[in-house]
Amino acid sequence: MLNYNSVIKNEIKQESISVKEVSPVMKINLRGKKREFFTNVGKNLNMILPTEANTSTTSDKLTAIWLGPDEWMIISNELTSKDANKSDLYEMLFDSISKTNLGAVIDVTDQFVQLELKGENVYEIFSAGSPFNFNEFKEKKGSTTQTVLNHVDVILHHKDKNIVNLFVRRSFAEHLFSWIEDSASRL
Repeated sequence: MLNYNSVIKNEIKQESISVKEVSPVMKINLRGKKREFFTNVGKNLNMILPTEANTSTTSDKLTAIWLGPDEWMIISNELTSKDANKSDLYEMLFDSISKTNLGAVIDVTDQFVQLELKGENVYEIFSAGSPFNFNEFKEKKGSTTQTVLNHVDVILHHKDKNIVNLFVRRSFAEHLFSWIEDSASRL
């Protein structure tokens, strides 16, 4: 992780919705499909990776989001130091998975911005800018999806009732935040 600079400088606080950047949070992309890969990851993370499409698993310290049959994003549930350049978890996973050719471990902390959206109108905003049908998604805590929101690729994680974590590439974060702010003002 580089010296982290927040992209989003303010928060959206309205009656029906609030949006803020959650930073800095360690994010790791994992890829692999060998049995040894799953065993190794399970031991290192002390959790089982989700294998069902569009689901997640959560422990005290980590959340694993299913991105594909052989791909996951691991997110820390705790903030890290803004000037930390290393993650012990990343180093441990890299040594035990990438170096042993069981799979790939990539630190994507600086690639993705994490926004937390809370409120009754979260899904109205999503529906205004996405072709995805959120009916089942909003009923299942822990569900995930990769979709397009206002022409921007995003990963959504249903954290709790009316709380969604949104992951967007850093280069699109300000644009998407402005669109969300504008959409929220019209509710």
